[in-house]
Amino acid sequence: MQRFGMRPIERIRRLGLLSPALIAVHGVHLDAHEIELLAEHGCSLAHCPSSNLKLASGIAPISELVAKGINIGLGTDGAASNNRLDLFQEMRLAALLAKEQSGRADALNAHQVLHMATLGGARALGLDAQIGSITPGKAADLCAVALDDLVLAPCYEPVSHLTYAVGREHVSAVWVAGRIRVEDGQLIESNETGLIKLALLWQNKIRP
Repeated sequence: MQRFGMRPIERIRRLGLLSPALIAVHGVHLDAHEIELLAEHGCSLAHCPSSNLKLASGIAPISELVAKGINIGLGTDGAASNNRLDLFQEMRLAALLAKEQSGRADALNAHQVLHMATLGGARALGLDAQIGSITPGKAADLCAVALDDLVLAPCYEPVSHLTYAVGREHVSAVWVAGRIRVEDGQLIESNETGLIKLALLWQNKIRP
């Protein structure tokens, strides 16, 4: 405000950058007018709840954004402000924070959160015709979750379980473009020892 005499979204609008191609990241300080502008121009928002909490940045007004029809994708942000990079954890936090912020226990249900973690993110990237849902003709990017783990029993509603109970440790298989990359919870065709050594190398390089 001091430098430009206007809030960030208004400045972006005047620069001609508000469009469906814009992915606003975090959005923790949006006011009502800015939410209207994002909705009017078909923008998307990347919601990164763990990062926002770790940095004490604020909480994005997700219920208000959803009510205006703004597309939301879930993100983790980087390792420095997240640590786990677990999209299941982001799903759970997104749902719980929306309930607390809105004061409504029915705010942001499990199906809405799953959509944000899948098709919402694909749509934000302009890739919803290729990925984001299990549809004939789309890339077979799939993730299987084992719900038979004792800590997940009993399971009455799978989507609710994915949102509130499951973690990355419950992923049993992953396919990328139809090619299996994780099987029985283990990476395949990957040198884990080499990756660990590389991580230790970088740890020593960037150690303060």
